[in-house]
Amino acid sequence: MDQRLEMLKQWLGETLDAAEYEVKPASEDASFRRYFRVTVNGSSYIVMDAPPEKEDVEPFIRIGRRFFSLGLNVPEILYQDLENGFLLLSDLGSKTYLNQLNETTADRLYGDAMGALIVLQAGTFSETGFLPPYDKNLLSRELDLFTDWYLGRHLTIALNDDQQGIVEDCFHKLIDAALSQSQVWVHRDYHSRNLMLTLNNNPGILDFQDAVTGPVTYDLVSLLRDCYIAWPRERVEDWVKGYYQLAQESGIPVPEDKEQFLCWFDYMGVQRHLKATGIFSRLYHRDGKSGYLKDIPRTLGYVQEVCSRYRDLAPFGQLLDSLERDRS
Repeated sequence: MDQRLEMLKQWLGETLDAAEYEVKPASEDASFRRYFRVTVNGSSYIVMDAPPEKEDVEPFIRIGRRFFSLGLNVPEILYQDLENGFLLLSDLGSKTYLNQLNETTADRLYGDAMGALIVLQAGTFSETGFLPPYDKNLLSRELDLFTDWYLGRHLTIALNDDQQGIVEDCFHKLIDAALSQSQVWVHRDYHSRNLMLTLNNNPGILDFQDAVTGPVTYDLVSLLRDCYIAWPRERVEDWVKGYYQLAQESGIPVPEDKEQFLCWFDYMGVQRHLKATGIFSRLYHRDGKSGYLKDIPRTLGYVQEVCSRYRDLAPFGQLLDSLERDRS
């Protein structure tokens, strides 16, 4: 028996003061959290199940309320049971960006998402110190996920000294580039699986509990260089230019040189995609979740494409090529 689900149902009955209601799985998550859709008396809600020994719901509550106050379309927290890790939330629907994006809808949906991103980033100036910094240690730990879980665990590759030197040099350059950028509030997972198509105030925004203060291009990379859906580089660059103009007009700190901003965007993408590749590998080997393995080729494809464009990153791209060839 799923004891937590039974506890959750009992809490829902008491909270909603309803004898009859329907509970169905709402979505999967890459963490220990689970989400269920609750239907009662014609109304729909989302309930989060976050085991307290595995997940701390406090950041979700604190950040969610702050983002809600900015006017962002995040779930409203209706009821909470912190002791057991249960939250009852407003329902933003079931239409993810991933399932709605196509050649016809992309410009409009990404336009809405970039507008909301500007609102989020502008919040930086309303409360200094609200979110922790995306500092050198965190950036480095994320990159280590790639070497530990993808190269080491998934490919079972032990790097020699020369190869290790190439990797470390690349990682240093990526970290330096990230820290040199303007620092703003960063959602950290601003992509098509966490954005919902809504009738009003589109998009709905989910999974923001790991937000930090970090590089201005990070969320833009998450959105436009998505691990789950790819677009031609020319189209991505057009969207980046659209965001850049909007950011300038809105007072978001971007450099005067548009090419510098695009370079930041590219380098940030390499850092994020190496991290994501490591996470996808860890989800499989540690947590038994194999569904993310199919996204690794797309994610590493971004890395290879960017490394081929920048002299500083070319040795790392060549190393990846050789490791993949040796593997096959």
